[in-house]
Amino acid sequence: MEKHRLKAYILLLITAVIWGIAGLVIKATLDKIPADLFILYRFAVSTIVSVIFFAIQGIKLPKDKISLFQLFLYCLLNSSVSLGLLFWGTSKTSLLDMSLISLFGPLLLTAAGYIFLKDKITKQEKIGTTIAFIGALLIGISPLIGSSGTEGELFGNILIFLSLVSGAICGILAKKLMRNGVSPNLLANLSFVVGFITILPFVIIKSGAAYSLSLLGNSDINIWSGIVFMAVVSGNLAYILNNMGQKTIELSEAAPFAYLYPIFSAILATIFLGDRFTLPIILGAVVTFAGVILAETKKRRYNYGGVSFALTFVIIVIPSTQVQ
Repeated sequence: MEKHRLKAYILLLITAVIWGIAGLVIKATLDKIPADLFILYRFAVSTIVSVIFFAIQGIKLPKDKISLFQLFLYCLLNSSVSLGLLFWGTSKTSLLDMSLISLFGPLLLTAAGYIFLKDKITKQEKIGTTIAFIGALLIGISPLIGSSGTEGELFGNILIFLSLVSGAICGILAKKLMRNGVSPNLLANLSFVVGFITILPFVIIKSGAAYSLSLLGNSDINIWSGIVFMAVVSGNLAYILNNMGQKTIELSEAAPFAYLYPIFSAILATIFLGDRFTLPIILGAVVTFAGVILAETKKRRYNYGGVSFALTFVIIVIPSTQVQ
């Protein structure tokens, strides 16, 4: 294996572990504070780190107008839009639903790479992606089918879907920008600054300046631990590692690693939050798994997607046979 490819794989694996833990951190912190305050302070802490980084390293922006527009669009979608939808959606649905729906994200990214970057994609991948989408859709509408579902959970699942779409667009923009010489560090750090600048007026207009400052007097270590983890570890660090990992390989090659963090997150949801599989979720998961395995069974020595999902069934589905 080439050295640059091995390095990319290691970086993406570290990112997957961090983001797998992040799902549990988000859910636990959202039990204590509203989503808008959580994301506001998360961006605020990330912005402080980013400003320190820029003070040391400087800012090297692209000179052409098209790249500048793409950079701003990436920063906006990667921060306020993608993370805003993710936090809002996670506050309304279960971590298990969020994790399983997120399994469709890598295939969506692969499809976007095929459409916009002319990445190679086989007929088998197209069929697998379609099947996986149907499975993810079943999971998304499971609150309407299951006896314990609510309209709030359905709305949360829709928000998670939209965050995946926004994330796929970010993946395309990041790839284009890095091909044009924009550094992964700039992409990650600038996006958090843009996120803070755009989310702050929204929160102030919606709830007032006093509400925006209300968390400063809170001494709950669990809240601040969640904010700092999401800002620094899952934010500045993980996004830099992810962009560095994707820089030298195709989006379709990086996609299997993106299956790992929702799988890690789903495992943590069943262990620590007691989330259980309902019948509609099981059906949707089976269809999604089948689609992903079909799409990922390509001319690749190791089928990371298939191995990941086999492990998921062993670790999560079998112990969770208590169907609600």
